[in-house]
Amino acid sequence: MSHPEDAPDWQFKERDTYILKELSDDPQLSSRELARILEADYDIDVSHVTVSESIRGMREAGVFREAIVPHEEYFIFGMFEFKLNPEHFADHYREAIETIRDSPNTLFMFVSDGEYQWKSIMMFPDRFSESKWIHDFYKEHGQAVHNIRNSVVHNLLKFRTDPEMFETLRD
Repeated sequence: MSHPEDAPDWQFKERDTYILKELSDDPQLSSRELARILEADYDIDVSHVTVSESIRGMREAGVFREAIVPHEEYFIFGMFEFKLNPEHFADHYREAIETIRDSPNTLFMFVSDGEYQWKSIMMFPDRFSESKWIHDFYKEHGQAVHNIRNSVVHNLLKFRTDPEMFETLRD
């Protein structure tokens, strides 16, 4: 789980937000292409070396994460919600949360408020694998959770960050 001290320490320059915006739109852009776009579209004249250094600096500072996300036709996706068992939570939560977080099936995991406090988006090669994962999780960590609610994610309609979101980083 992330903590405030884990937050990236980065002072955004105007060009940084435009670089992120353009990379969000097309992750395959080279630093040379980005330098040309910055000059043509934003009137920012920088070398491709500066662009490359900016990208590397943001990557190293943790400003953005890079992940390989397979096309949805190769895997089935599910949203898993874990209802916690307060009776045994203190003794068993750490192993349970680490199992979910570290599972190769977990695409991302987060904590929320409400009755189901742990949530994850998970991916499996087929329904049998998904069912087996749930069975094995209950067998190993059943004391930590009352219930797992899982929903099939189908017809994935959007999976991306819109470039416009990066404009808010300058504000």
